[in-house]
Amino acid sequence: MRVRILTLCFALLTAGLTAQIQSPPPSPLSKVETTIGLTDVAIEYSRPGKKGRDLFGEGGLVPYGEIWRTGANQATKITFSDAVTLAGQEVPAGAYAILTRPTEDQWEVMFYDYAGGQWTAYVEREPAVTVTAEVVEAEDEAETFTIDVANYSLDGAELTMKWGEAMVALPVQSNAKESVMATIDRVMAGPSTNDYFQAATFLNEVGENEKALEYVQKANGMSDNPAYWMLRREAVILHDLGRNDEAVEVARKSMELAQEAGNMDYVRMNEASIEEWDMK
Repeated sequence: MRVRILTLCFALLTAGLTAQIQSPPPSPLSKVETTIGLTDVAIEYSRPGKKGRDLFGEGGLVPYGEIWRTGANQATKITFSDAVTLAGQEVPAGAYAILTRPTEDQWEVMFYDYAGGQWTAYVEREPAVTVTAEVVEAEDEAETFTIDVANYSLDGAELTMKWGEAMVALPVQSNAKESVMATIDRVMAGPSTNDYFQAATFLNEVGENEKALEYVQKANGMSDNPAYWMLRREAVILHDLGRNDEAVEVARKSMELAQEAGNMDYVRMNEASIEEWDMK
């Protein structure tokens, strides 16, 4: 009995030593996901609280003129799915670490190509992009450091950073207008050669060959020099419709162009088809 009691006590003691006490983090992690225009934007950062302390300037948590991690814990990370213009500077698509150098009147905001969460590793590096933003007084004092996206338009917004009474806002412009205009121009111009070819290929595969032939011939007729693989598709469709004489004629054109392009696979496919389809 004594051995069993000692064993039980040892087990309880061991469990107590290995147990971990969990408590809320003083600077919780926050994630912001949004879309500016057509560009996906994601922000990951930790949010320190003011907790009655002085924030910026002499004697504050963030002395003026010194580089700040722009949050707490690991480096703040922002990701753009497409290139944007940020406070007048071009920023390519990708992930960036954000460090700042606050002064009383403005913040210098530095974007570094993201290479991990250790923020001090960026201090000696050259930023990919550096912009400045004027400090304004926030309408509502922010007890907790906050990064957000606000004031949206169809193709832009503002990236805001706020803590205490200090706030900065960086205008972000996406390429949504250019992308939409390009789409409008393409759609209004009608289907492209590739649109017709892809439709013909699908219709041929599902046996809708009359419509497939209409589309592939439109595709091939849009160019003075149709591609050999597109002519090959027209020949196959003609054969599937039982129009072998025409299929052989088109297959010969495809074979000649494939020969010029050095694509022997298509040369061999057309040779085999011509031998099979040519009933003369």
